[in-house]
Amino acid sequence: MARPSGMSAGILFQQVLMLCLSVSLVSASEADELQLLLKLKSVMETPSSAVVFGSWRVGNDKCNFTGITCDSDGFVAEIDLARNGLVGTLPFDLICSLGSLEKIDLGENLFYGNVADDLRNCTSLKYLNLGFNSFSGRVPDLSTLSRLEFLNLNNSGFSGIFPWKSLENMTNLGFLSLGDNPFDVTTPFPMEVIRLEKLYWLYLTNCSIRGQIPEGIGNLTLLENLELSDNELSGEIPWRIIRLGWLWQLELYNNSLTGKLPLGFGKLTSLVNFDASHNRLGGDLSEIRFLTSLASLQLFENQLTGEIPEELGDFKNLTELSLYTNRLTGSLPPKLGSWADFNYIDVSDNSLTGSIPPDMCKNGKMTDLLLLDNKLTGTIPATYANCSSLVRVRLNNNSFSGAVPAGIWGLPNLIILDLTTNQLEGLITSDIGMGKSLAQLLLSDNKFSGELPEAMSEASSLVSIQLSLNGFVGKIPSTIGNLKKLNTLDLNGNQLSNSIPGSIVSCVALAVVDLSNNSLTGEIPDSIGNLQTLNSLNLSNNKLSGEIPSRLGLLRLSLLDLSNNQLTGPVPDSLSIEAYHDSFDGNPSLCSLRLKQLQPCNASSQATTHLGVILSCFFTGISLLLIIFAIMMYVKFRKKRNSLKSVNSLWRPDSWNMKRYQVLSFTEKEIIDYIKTENLIGRGGSGNVYKVVLGNGKELAVKHIWASSSGSSRSHPSSLAILSKKSTGTAEYDAEVAALSSIRHVNVVKLYCSITSEDSHLLVYEYMPNGSLWDRLHESQKMDMGWEVRYEIALGAARGLEYLHHGCARPIIHRDVKSSNILLDKEWKPRIADFGLAKIMQASPGGNWTHAIAGTLGYIAPEYAYTMKVNEKSDVYSFGVVLMELVTGRRPIESEFGENKDIVHWVCGNRSSKNSLLDLVDSNISDTLKEDAVKVLRIAILCTANIPTVRPSMRMVVQMLEEAKLCSLTNILVDKIGGKQLKDRRDTAK
Repeated sequence: MARPSGMSAGILFQQVLMLCLSVSLVSASEADELQLLLKLKSVMETPSSAVVFGSWRVGNDKCNFTGITCDSDGFVAEIDLARNGLVGTLPFDLICSLGSLEKIDLGENLFYGNVADDLRNCTSLKYLNLGFNSFSGRVPDLSTLSRLEFLNLNNSGFSGIFPWKSLENMTNLGFLSLGDNPFDVTTPFPMEVIRLEKLYWLYLTNCSIRGQIPEGIGNLTLLENLELSDNELSGEIPWRIIRLGWLWQLELYNNSLTGKLPLGFGKLTSLVNFDASHNRLGGDLSEIRFLTSLASLQLFENQLTGEIPEELGDFKNLTELSLYTNRLTGSLPPKLGSWADFNYIDVSDNSLTGSIPPDMCKNGKMTDLLLLDNKLTGTIPATYANCSSLVRVRLNNNSFSGAVPAGIWGLPNLIILDLTTNQLEGLITSDIGMGKSLAQLLLSDNKFSGELPEAMSEASSLVSIQLSLNGFVGKIPSTIGNLKKLNTLDLNGNQLSNSIPGSIVSCVALAVVDLSNNSLTGEIPDSIGNLQTLNSLNLSNNKLSGEIPSRLGLLRLSLLDLSNNQLTGPVPDSLSIEAYHDSFDGNPSLCSLRLKQLQPCNASSQATTHLGVILSCFFTGISLLLIIFAIMMYVKFRKKRNSLKSVNSLWRPDSWNMKRYQVLSFTEKEIIDYIKTENLIGRGGSGNVYKVVLGNGKELAVKHIWASSSGSSRSHPSSLAILSKKSTGTAEYDAEVAALSSIRHVNVVKLYCSITSEDSHLLVYEYMPNGSLWDRLHESQKMDMGWEVRYEIALGAARGLEYLHHGCARPIIHRDVKSSNILLDKEWKPRIADFGLAKIMQASPGGNWTHAIAGTLGYIAPEYAYTMKVNEKSDVYSFGVVLMELVTGRRPIESEFGENKDIVHWVCGNRSSKNSLLDLVDSNISDTLKEDAVKVLRIAILCTANIPTVRPSMRMVVQMLEEAKLCSLTNILVDKIGGKQLKDRRDTAK
């Protein structure tokens, strides 16, 4: 073999040297990457993620690490650790040192803190997913990431202003998802997006965008998904949108869009899901008839007119149709729902006529039949008697006639059957006993007849029975006591006879009983006085006889009506109060020692009132002795000194005026004696609170409020206002207290009396031994409350506010709803308290608002900042904050929420994922009940909506809370709760 020449040998040596050097450099680079990954592991690893990082150790090939993919040269190309519960801050200085990295997927974890500007060094990235985390601060500059094809920052907690200009260089971007982030400042629709012509997915929901959708959106002809919901968009839907022929999902709900659907909209024949609900769209639905691929059509709460196209009945994929609260006319397509696995229909609150299409449950999948508030006629088709999947049937406020198909009464999954205000007739059949899920049976104002079946008592989940204004006859079933969950029993305006069954006392949850306008006989069962939750009792216009049971006086009744019966004897002293002055009319044989409108009790009734007279004389004698004693001690009181000098200066028996709102067993002197520093138990925004223990052991709470501007009362630092009345305002004070004194509700603290002097007011309330909800959640008296207790507190407090807003002659706005104003009795039942800021609504036009400064930081509704006005919806907002406290265990304002952020921002920033909401639930709540807590948290989010009109009423809140325990909240709320409202707001509006 010939020897190589010198030149050839030199060249060969150089080549070998370069090859060795190259191998050495590659090896060093690979070793560096291994060390980088191990450092990354040390930063992100937690005990819960040990399994994920189990393979990340020295000795293993880094390309075999879990979540790591290498390119053909052995360099790290992808990091995919999504959905692994990873916690911590992200070290992008380490991550972006991986020079060949093209993909980062760290979505759906628990990363927090700021995302550093080091991210801009990942210049090779094509795929970046940081969605569904808990970052804070601004989105860093992304302008150097020009190779990006996929960018997902959805629901990541970012704030500030999104750097839209960063998108200008991302000409290859196909997937862009930035929604559900609390960006601080609204911006016009970003034109940078319009230039991204390769986009096929654009998700900008809840992204702080305002103004019109530009016509240029039609240039994004590759779009398959376009979601712009929950923003502040206005104007018309641009007509060039019809150029998006690949579009299968279009979401525009909860904006302020106007005008008609663009001419040619029907060309979007690939559309499967279309939702433009909660806007101001007008015009008709004629373009919809061409969208034959539709599976879900949601256009509720708009101003649409005309008829529902008959072609919808031929749509073979249609499963969801929601068009409620529009101005639609005509009939429903007769073949509607007959092809697909139709799930629900809601066309309520329109002017539709005609009959119910018979085949919407043809495939047995339908859950909701919601046609209320229309002009529909005909009978209920028999086909629905076999629709076992039905959960809600609401046909109320139409003109349906005929009998209800027997099987409907006993559908196994049916929760609500509302047929109110129709012309239906016939019987409630015994099939109702099979309705084990039925919670609300609402049949009022129809032509039903016959006897109430005993089997009704086998529907053990019943919460509300409302059968008023029908033709039912016979007796109330004696087995009604089996309904342990029953809250409302309304049988008013029928032809029922016989006596009231004593078993009614076993309905331990009863709050409302209305048996008026029937032909009931016999005596009022004394045991009704044992129904501690009873709030309203109406037995008027019957043939009841005998005496009024004295035990009724043990109840906190906001309404008592026993008028127009045949009752005899004395009215019990405990019921002889001004609040019930009309409750006994039309009973000629009743008498009273206190009520002037009734005849006085005379000798004929002396035997039955002997004990009462003796007691009355006894207490009168005691009162005289106390007055004499008070006069004797007058000088001593003047000399007495303590920390309340201003009060002591007025401790003269003749300087105080007591107004009684209940039957009392104490005098004003007994109360005044206890207004001492050692008895102080609290300071509120409107005064100090003292504990009084009477000689008989009864405990009371007394609030001391100064009437003059010179008083010493001070507001709590967090309170924006207190009740401060000058002497000239005493008449207003008396008027408001007199109105508040008429409140008798189990969930509103009882006011016994007021004691006033020239410059002081004392309000005497029942004492709540378990303190306030704030104390039990946040302060030294904090204790671990299970979800069952928290839920009952939430529901009880909601019922108290509902009564204030809807149950009084004039609505009362509390104006300072907060956890410290929700008191807990010895059985943990809540009472709404502290009405120092309460405002009674006037009947005058425009009287819905009050302009006084009111509220406590963290609970104040946002509209106060720009309107200086509050109304009932302001109370709803504050109550939503209380619900968030109950679910999360957090205070309304905490430093970790961020500067100028509160619990509402914190919760709503995590609201787009069920998993993230679960993470917000207080760790003291059992894991098995956290799903139930999330249901209530979603209701809280609705209550704290920025726009007051979007918030539910307290009546709706109570019904949602009740349904949250009865069924899955998916039957109440839209799956996407990020600003989207109730699928069936009318379902809970009554």
